Amino acid sequence: MGNASHESQQLSASQREELLNVLSERFNGNMHRHAGMKWNEVRARLQSQPHKLWSLREMELSGGEADVVCFDPEHGSYVFYDCSPESPVGRRSLCYDRAALDSRKKNKPASSAMDMATAMGVELLTEQQYRYLQTLGAFDTRTSSWVKTPDIIRELGGALFCDRRYDTVFLYHNGADSYYAARGFRGSLSV
Repeated sequence: MGNASHESQQLSASQREELLNVLSERFNGNMHRHAGMKWNEVRARLQSQPHKLWSLREMELSGGEADVVCFDPEHGSYVFYDCSPESPVGRRSLCYDRAALDSRKKNKPASSAMDMATAMGVELLTEQQYRYLQTLGAFDTRTSSWVKTPDIIRELGGALFCDRRYDTVFLYHNGADSYYAARGFRGSLSV
């Protein structure tokens, strides 16, 4: 993204402080997700990258309940995932990507998971990331979430999603143009 994009993604001082307070409370209330990490270090990193705060606010506004889930030593970054108990309510009823959306002749959803993730500045969780998230709690026990789909599957018209049922994480496939009221997507953001 260029500087113009970053300028349009600036939060006001009060929005920044409100978001940081929400993130701090969630961080401190869920230490099992990030044992050994310190909020003041995460906060300092966030304050040095205001465009990432904008993305986290977008995650928050759409019901994602973003929280730190790990530190990536290779890139020296804190990684946030959507940690809402169910797939974020503001990101449901979406087909997988723009090609799937464009292929629908009628009853088109409002958008696609990939388009919305891009607009928010986040990435869809991969299957591996989704399975890692599930080690931190029980997520999507009544909903499901699109996950990043390998190109070969997508080229054949499919897309992947996951959920948790019977205390087990399942990976499924669907036509990429399908959408359901109980299926959204979970995002990740490295800071």
